[in-house]
Amino acid sequence: MKLTKILNQGKLTLSFEVFPPKTNTVFESVKAATEKIAELKPSFVSVTYGAGGGTSKYTLEIAKNIKSRFGVPTLAHLTCISSTKATVGERISEIKAAGIENVMALRGDIPDGVDYAKDYTHAVELVSELRKSGDFCIGAACYPEVHPESKNSVEDIKYLKEKVDAGVDFLTTQMFFDNPLFYSFMYRIREAGITVPVLPGIMPITNAKQIERAIKLSGSFIPTRFSHLVDKFGNNPDAMKQAGIAYATDQIIDLYANGIKNIHVYTMNNPEVAEKILGNLSDIVGK
Repeated sequence: MKLTKILNQGKLTLSFEVFPPKTNTVFESVKAATEKIAELKPSFVSVTYGAGGGTSKYTLEIAKNIKSRFGVPTLAHLTCISSTKATVGERISEIKAAGIENVMALRGDIPDGVDYAKDYTHAVELVSELRKSGDFCIGAACYPEVHPESKNSVEDIKYLKEKVDAGVDFLTTQMFFDNPLFYSFMYRIREAGITVPVLPGIMPITNAKQIERAIKLSGSFIPTRFSHLVDKFGNNPDAMKQAGIAYATDQIIDLYANGIKNIHVYTMNNPEVAEKILGNLSDIVGK
């Protein structure tokens, strides 16, 4: 099923993101974790893809397994940086052969300190290629707090509109921890003529080390009330997990209350976290 059908149905949805293993030695344990998440019957499951295609085989295996065994729609990620056009063409053919209709088109992180193929420089090039290569539902990423490589928000939204105009059907945001930033972003992109569905990406922070990694990866603004939460419970793993789930749940409820219908959760392959968040929203999601 194409995700546009789910995202435009008017009901509140909750989707989860999982990542494939980096090596075959941990494939079965990672697969088991993704199956437990799929058993929760989210609106769809998104499966990530390593830079340069390092986990491409496992991405499709996990996505196919979730779709066939659990009947949950899947979204396969595809990155293009450091890949040749021939390699990307092969990956697109593999996605088609797997019966996956939904693709998340991403540039990916630029490899640090190594030489790499430079057939692609921006995600918009991959979006255009996917649009020409098949009848895909195409997703892309966006940054409520401005892409770290953009000069400012005006430039960032300009490039975002180029991606949408090239054929993007929906957008998913980088993680954020302050909802007003997202609401401001939505106002600005709607003013710029970007009308596709936008899924806010929520990352439940369940241990103190995650917050350091989140800031490093995304440069996310950390509101005072969240930093106080980490200061208070960061040294108590059980308390931090409970508080982090509660904070993410509060973010999601606020988003739903303010008219956002589709929300995406970065689960970090943790079925317990996914289950507890969904449980907190059991009387809300799907209404």
